[in-house]
Amino acid sequence: MTCFRLLLLAALLGLAGPSVAARVDTVAIASAAMKKTYRAAVVLPASYAKNKKASYPVLYLLHGAYGHFSDWLTQTPNKQLVQSLADQHNLIIVMPEGETFSFYLDSPVNPTSQFETYLTKEVISAIDGSYRTIRDRKGRIITGLSMGGHGALYLSARHPDLYSAAGSMSGALDLMTINRKLSPADAAQRAKLWAPILGSEIENPAVFASNSVVNLVDQMHRNGLPLIIDCGVDDGLIDINREVHRRLVYNHTPHDYTERPGAHTWEYWQNALPYRCCFSSRC
Repeated sequence: MTCFRLLLLAALLGLAGPSVAARVDTVAIASAAMKKTYRAAVVLPASYAKNKKASYPVLYLLHGAYGHFSDWLTQTPNKQLVQSLADQHNLIIVMPEGETFSFYLDSPVNPTSQFETYLTKEVISAIDGSYRTIRDRKGRIITGLSMGGHGALYLSARHPDLYSAAGSMSGALDLMTINRKLSPADAAQRAKLWAPILGSEIENPAVFASNSVVNLVDQMHRNGLPLIIDCGVDDGLIDINREVHRRLVYNHTPHDYTERPGAHTWEYWQNALPYRCCFSSRC
């Protein structure tokens, strides 16, 4: 999978190229599952308006915890990053809402938090129905940062029929607090956040374990999707990313794993995102 790195170089060089002409739509996508309507940002490459008969691959780009759908457009140091990549690689980039702490799961305790169903059924259906997309798994890839990194690997592991590849940047790949180096105050705060999503970790540890990406590596192996995972060496989530990498190596799952200087920051994710766009070139 050396093409990941080669295409990263090409993407980075391209960022200094022509001015951005991509179009950004903000669309409303209703959820019958949650009886709500959420917004999503959709970036269309400049070529979309010119090539009226062309169908485009779609990169689903997920935000992190405490964030919202617009983060990738507003939080990166280069505010034109996503538009530039859409233009350079001729792909549609969709940034759906995941709320502040859904982890893109279908909550077993909260019917108003059903984000696995939302993303895999309702968002894809809405995007394919509104834009000229490649309406097949071969035309869809998914990635994200932190909570969104977990979401991308989780959804692709459970729905390999929907995506052709998946990636994670600084992924929060283990939901269990017991495996994290947290202060008592931080642990209590996370327990409060998890209560309306998965309930109590103390009372239902199996629910947390079964929904953690770290425990889905055998499913990833069976699926055989191209995977790309990276994390900064100064990131508090580096240990769990290394553990997922170790397990994927152990069960002989091909994947691209990278550690680079950096922490849990937008500067790091800005540098990491161009790696993902190579998926649109069928790496």
